[in-house]
Amino acid sequence: MDRRERGGVEFPLVLAGLFTVAVALPAHATPAPADGTPVAAKGQPGCDTQDARSCTELALAAMGGRERLAGITHAHYQLTSHVALTEQSYRQQPFITAYERDDLTLDFTNGRLLRVAHVTWPESDPHQSEITQTLVGGPDGGVYRTEKGDAPCSLSDLDSNADALALGPERLLLTALAAPDLHFAKAQWLRSTPHSVVEFTWHGTSIRVLINANNHLPDAMESTRNFHDFWFAWGDVRQLVYFDNWHLFHGLVLPTNQVEFRNDVPWQSTQITDASFNDPLDDKSFSMDAKIAAKSGQSKGWERPFSDKARTELAPGIELFQGSWNTTLIKQDDGVLVLEAPISPMFAQGLFAKAHDEYPGQPIRGVLTTSDSWPHAAGVRQAVAEGLPVYALDLNRPLLERMVAAPHHLRPDLLDTQPKDAHWNTVSGALALGQGANRVVLYPLRGASTERQYMVYFPQRHLLYASDTLALSGKDTLYDPQLMHEVVQAVEREHLAVDTVYSMHQGPLAWAEVIKMVNASVY
Repeated sequence: MDRRERGGVEFPLVLAGLFTVAVALPAHATPAPADGTPVAAKGQPGCDTQDARSCTELALAAMGGRERLAGITHAHYQLTSHVALTEQSYRQQPFITAYERDDLTLDFTNGRLLRVAHVTWPESDPHQSEITQTLVGGPDGGVYRTEKGDAPCSLSDLDSNADALALGPERLLLTALAAPDLHFAKAQWLRSTPHSVVEFTWHGTSIRVLINANNHLPDAMESTRNFHDFWFAWGDVRQLVYFDNWHLFHGLVLPTNQVEFRNDVPWQSTQITDASFNDPLDDKSFSMDAKIAAKSGQSKGWERPFSDKARTELAPGIELFQGSWNTTLIKQDDGVLVLEAPISPMFAQGLFAKAHDEYPGQPIRGVLTTSDSWPHAAGVRQAVAEGLPVYALDLNRPLLERMVAAPHHLRPDLLDTQPKDAHWNTVSGALALGQGANRVVLYPLRGASTERQYMVYFPQRHLLYASDTLALSGKDTLYDPQLMHEVVQAVEREHLAVDTVYSMHQGPLAWAEVIKMVNASVY
């Protein structure tokens, strides 16, 4: 499902920040030394007789010298990058890829950033995959420039902006040297080469820089942090950024390529294709509405409370709550089913509380999570923490189990502070739940683009919930008709009688009208 603003669905179009803080090394990146001697026993390779500050100075000298790096007051880059859409790929790995070309200006003196990004988004509607956006950031926030004026950027954008200005390769070692707590961490091997490691705290996060023992260049950064993008669902994320493809620019040795891993997944790669330093700046190009920029830092991000303001009764005892991610309460004879647990534990907690308020004394018999997309399942941790049974597709169980087991120590949620075992119910074929008018049957879709989703059918109501497959591009045009084409195939395969259909991002529509839209795309 396209995460752009579509019917209230929020999607940050610009790819994650160019120069991002790195995090923990994947296991394959730290092979043992050939002689079997632990690195720690050898001290700090390449800096054996140095302290952490002197080792950092050696790295600065290898890049051209502290004075020359500090003399870069602003930089202008042409960039090309790609990112793996791990949070919304239909069949998981290999992931769908998005592409971006940026014109980036970094003003280190004034803490400002200007990025004009041309994005190729593979999940867009036809003829809408090419998007250009302008992001402006400063010490007091950031905005996107739109035809209607400035709009607040996201918390994730603010994080990326701060990283670019303090932890990009031109500033990383200078930031480290300025840190009062700079010290050595345990030495490591990276790509079969010994590295000394210096560590410092930046904005409350421990940053480690791996310095090559042979050439003293900083080959990588690592840390563990929380993110405000879709990786929010994974809590404490291990991030690693490799610096590579070193080039000589005006007496400076700088990496032109950065490859970022998150939780051991090769997530994105960014390549500098052109660079210049200290060119004249146009202050007007950094202008933004100060009031709008201030709002960017006031966002709740993914910690959004549940809201019942947009409420629709689909049938007696079936209540739809619409928003960026739709949820449904289903009253049955022996309790309540909750359809979807999206966005965050905070949102899910409010949704479960609403179920108890609406139907006092009635237990929640199950939480139905129908898709593997992380924003769609980020509240499953709260369901587990509250001891609620979770109904998950067989193909999604491994991913959900990892999500539930993921550490959340940096920003603890209920499951982190009060651990519980998950009560999984696996959906591998047609599975009926409950009795009476609101009985439901869960059906795996099994299509090429819907393989990791299941639909929820209400036999007595002739009502179908189609997971993350139904959304409109216009009044009578489907976003990605292939998705609904596969739903139609599944309905025919299971011989279901459907009058009305709705989904995670779409309110109820007449099935006959949806069939017309699918047919218009097929024929």
